[in-house]
Formats: sequence, structure tokens, C-alpha cells
Amino acid sequence: MLELDGSIWLRSGAQTWGGKNRIDLLAQIDATGSITAAARAVGMSYKGAWDAIDAMNNLAGEPLVLRAAGGRGGGGTQLTDRARRLIATFRALEAEHRKFMENLTRAGLDASGDIDLMRRFMLKTSARNRLLGTVIGITPGAVNDEIRLRIAGGQTLTATITRESTQELGLADGKEAIALIKASSVIVGVPGKGLRLSARNQLPGAVSAVRPGAVNSEILIQLDGGATVAAIVTNESAQELGLKQGSPAVAIFKASNVILGVLD
Repeated sequence: MLELDGSIWLRSGAQTWGGKNRIDLLAQIDATGSITAAARAVGMSYKGAWDAIDAMNNLAGEPLVLRAAGGRGGGGTQLTDRARRLIATFRALEAEHRKFMENLTRAGLDASGDIDLMRRFMLKTSARNRLLGTVIGITPGAVNDEIRLRIAGGQTLTATITRESTQELGLADGKEAIALIKASSVIVGVPGKGLRLSARNQLPGAVSAVRPGAVNSEILIQLDGGATVAAIVTNESAQELGLKQGSPAVAIFKASNVILGVLD
């Protein structure tokens, strides 16, 4: 039988407060009186913890965490009563959510994989290209990390994101992630001798459709392996490159133009 799991996120209008990790951070601050100790307990960096606190303070419209002259362990931080009520509310929601998921499991849902598939379908984003992949490597840097995903058909896609984003998304080898790329960020190339580019992502395929407009054309490239990438080029460029259905093409885009998301 399929075991269902899920998570709760708090939102205020279009702004995301956060979920369990941030609430756990608040609870650890209350328990230890120290930002350093609380960050260590929940697996955050000191800077990441303060960034989360600042974001929550701003969204709450009132302080949730205060710097104090002293504190248990010498950390010099303490929660406000508003923060403690927020923790209690979140814990109550978590308990009800857990009961709900247990009830769904007891109802006999056994369509393994279908629920994750539906979540992917319901993902809303302005990016034209959404490619599901699995993390196969992370190269850490001083500020940015390089993330490599294996997408449908075995091709590799590379993204460059901040170290903090890597940690917040929980990215690790074997984790599923969705790569988002705007069509306007994709360059269309025609394979041949002498094609040398600095862009990390150069995914080969064939043109599956050309949709001309008044000025620009939308080019759909079916990658080797089945995934599809859309690009926007001028009508003049489409003609010069000889782009037509069935012609070979390469979808080219920079690693820095890839946004990664997860469905935790």
C-alpha cells in the first residue's frame, strides 16, 4: 500500500512564511536562547537562520525574535509571545495534517507514483520549459553551487544556484528536481562542425514544430529521449537556420538561466 506523506507551508498573500524548518528554528531558539545553537540543531547556517528570522519578522509585521541582553547559553535572543502562538498553531496544523494523510492511506490509495505525477501537472509557473530530472552531482563553490540533473533520455542538464538555495531545497544525489527555463533564454543552434559555445547546456534533438508569429517564431525541439524544449527566435533567424519540422537542432542555454524547484 502506498504511504502518503506531505508538508505544511504558511503563506501570507503571495508571500511564503516557510514551513517546518522555520518553525523548528523558532522552537530551538526558544529552547536554547541562542541563534547559533538553534541553527546548528536544525541544520542551518548562522546566516541562513538570520535570513529566515528577518523574513518572518517582516511578514509578521511585528517581531517574532528579539535580541536580548542575555539569554540561556549566552545567545542573547528570545521569542515573543506572538512567535510562541505561531509555533503552537503550526504544531496543531501538523497534527491534523498527519491525521488527514493517515486517513488517505487507510482509504486504500495504492496508485504508486500517481499522486507525485499529479503534483507535477499542477505546478504553475511562467517558465515555458519544465524538465523533470534527478540530481546526479553537486559541485560546491564559494557562493554558487553547480547542480547536474539527469533528465528524460539520459541527457544531463546543469544549473548554477546559490549555496543557500541548495540547502533550502534539500538537494542531494538522487533527489528529484524540476528545471525551469524561460523560452526566451533558449538559443537554437544547428549542429555541425565548428559549433563551439560557452553555454553549459547544449541538448541535441530535432524540431518538432515551428509556430510563426508577426515578429518571432516559437520553435519546439524534441530532445533525444522525449522531453520537449521551447525557444523563441526571430522569424528571420528561423529562416536563416532553415528550421523546419524534423530538422536537427540543439537547445542551448546557460546554467545561470536555469531555476530549480522541488515538490517537497
